Amino acid sequence: MQKLLLTIDKISTFIGQAFSWLIVALTLMISWEVFSRYALDNPHAWAFDAMIILYGTLFMMAGAYTLAKAGHVRGDVLYGFFEPRTQATIDLILYILFFMPGVFALTYAGYHFAAESWAILERSNITAEGPPIYPFKTILPMAGAVLLLQGIVEVIRCIVCIRQGEWPSREHDVEEVDVDKLKEMVHVKDEDIARLDQYVVQQGSTK
Repeated sequence: MQKLLLTIDKISTFIGQAFSWLIVALTLMISWEVFSRYALDNPHAWAFDAMIILYGTLFMMAGAYTLAKAGHVRGDVLYGFFEPRTQATIDLILYILFFMPGVFALTYAGYHFAAESWAILERSNITAEGPPIYPFKTILPMAGAVLLLQGIVEVIRCIVCIRQGEWPSREHDVEEVDVDKLKEMVHVKDEDIARLDQYVVQQGSTK
């Protein structure tokens, strides 16, 4: 079971990392458009639509990745003090009552939304001669399906935690800096940092 959960984690991670390259494309496109608009006096009407499409695609396709890394914002003022079983129980209730119905509705409605857009080969009406947006609307059911799959994994994790009393492991990716590991890498001890702080304070008091 754990191997299956980690496999789906890896799929969500791969999708999130693949679509994260849209940040580079978005940055380059915005930079060029700013240069073209102000330096060359040659703005492009389609640039605004393209920015929305790129950012929207990135935002939606990163949902499953963020869920797999437990990276979504949560109000954990009290949650963090609970035992793992209590946390899992709360998460399980919220997943069943709110997450699953909402994401299923997104996937179902998004499919029909995209199908209608493909049927008429819809184009953006925000600007004149807007670019095609039916490929962009296809992202809605795709993102919903991947997010729903990752949500099922999280529900299973909650059940496992309730039974075993601890959270099962996750697929690891880029994490915040581990200060202790960083100290080991540069061979710095807490005593050295304390002495450095004391020296800085002494130097400041002599000025």
